Amino acid sequence: MNIAEIPTDLLVAFESQRAAHERAPFASWDERRDRLQRLRWLLSENEAAIEAAIDADFGGRSRTETQIAEIFPSLAEINGALKHGRGWMRPRHASVSKWFLPASARVMPRPLGVVGIIVPWNYPLFLAAGPLVAALVAGNRALLKLSEFTPRFGSLMQEIVGRHFSTEEVAIVNGGADVAAAFAALPFDHLVFTGSTAVGRKVMAAASANLTPVTLELGGKSPTVIAPGYDLKHAAARVLAGKLLNAGQTCIAPDYVLAPRGELDAFAAAAAAQARKMYPRGLDDPDYTSIVNARQYARLAGYLDEARAAGARVQPLFESAAADEARHRLAATLVIDPSPQMALMRDEIFGPILPVLPYDDLPQAIAFINARPRPLALYWFDRDRQRAQWALEQTHVGGACINETLVHVAQDELPFGGVGASGIGHYHGRWGFDALSKLTPVFEQARFNGMGLFAPPYRPLVGKLLKLMKRY
Repeated sequence: MNIAEIPTDLLVAFESQRAAHERAPFASWDERRDRLQRLRWLLSENEAAIEAAIDADFGGRSRTETQIAEIFPSLAEINGALKHGRGWMRPRHASVSKWFLPASARVMPRPLGVVGIIVPWNYPLFLAAGPLVAALVAGNRALLKLSEFTPRFGSLMQEIVGRHFSTEEVAIVNGGADVAAAFAALPFDHLVFTGSTAVGRKVMAAASANLTPVTLELGGKSPTVIAPGYDLKHAAARVLAGKLLNAGQTCIAPDYVLAPRGELDAFAAAAAAQARKMYPRGLDDPDYTSIVNARQYARLAGYLDEARAAGARVQPLFESAAADEARHRLAATLVIDPSPQMALMRDEIFGPILPVLPYDDLPQAIAFINARPRPLALYWFDRDRQRAQWALEQTHVGGACINETLVHVAQDELPFGGVGASGIGHYHGRWGFDALSKLTPVFEQARFNGMGLFAPPYRPLVGKLLKLMKRY
């Protein structure tokens, strides 16, 4: 898409931010702090409205779950940036090669300019706020494209952001796939996309036309491995906590489980007990989230239909109904020992379906993981720390948890991002600041220096000095 095909209102919003950045290219800490404080205020004063909008968009999502998974981590990200941002801005000392002394060097973080952020539907607040905080603390202006699949939230955010920010600082864009395509084609200084690997390829292709740097937060099939001898009841509790948050509509949700052969039935029993403990009313439980729309529900139902037709053991974990198509609610469901050729073993599931596969030894489990595209996360349950470290060394993943799921994403001191098919780049905390800053190297020459010795016409002394320098 060329610039002439981009809708006028979208182009005007972008160009107004670009012009504002050119007028004031280096935001002071006071300006950055003010923007972060306004963002914190607009989220805090609209918590109830945000919860209601997301609940309505999903057709049923617990407000407590929205607090846990969206509002709290968004505010925590802002608070961390407010606490540390001034320090992140300071020039960083860098050593100078001894041959160039007494010169000095430093790294100066500076704003990139205008950052584009494409937000998915599954966590519409947190996956907007996280990149936005990084953009603002780094001194940038930001344009956000929200998902058409969460229209109530998108409309709300457009309204409340418009009340607290000028369009030259932060602007919200809503619309369908055509708007998203036009958005990705804008010549941003950096583009952050969170979503599927397939769409990520399209976003990267569009950005490449402008040589726009990208951060791609994608997904994939994040494996869980239960090591021999691990407490299956505890493993089931933590795996289901990660899998059933947002009904599995989480990019880092455990996608499948590898368990010792002979322990599949025991794990299934522990998982059923845990699911019923978490959601005693099954599909009617107010804490259980609906599938976001009919299309996603049909996709997930299709996985189960194929698994049943192929003879796999499909085990719903709730005591009551397993599905409610009208409300697009789907019970937590295990698929025991599916064929690797099934669609649910090829695609990222992104729902409350959990395949459970057997392994005979841990090298076999590692080989199974490594034969597939590099995942966004690895969850390893093991009390043997050396063996867990071995597993980390043998796999190549975006992030990992030992004896836990999901919570690595909530740690400000850890970078979050994928590798290969699961993503490019990372952010959160200082990592986000650095990703959305230009870390400019600065060399400052001393008044008295020896550089003149190396200028033409070259004298015999130059050869002697080079010979000495190569030795040390």
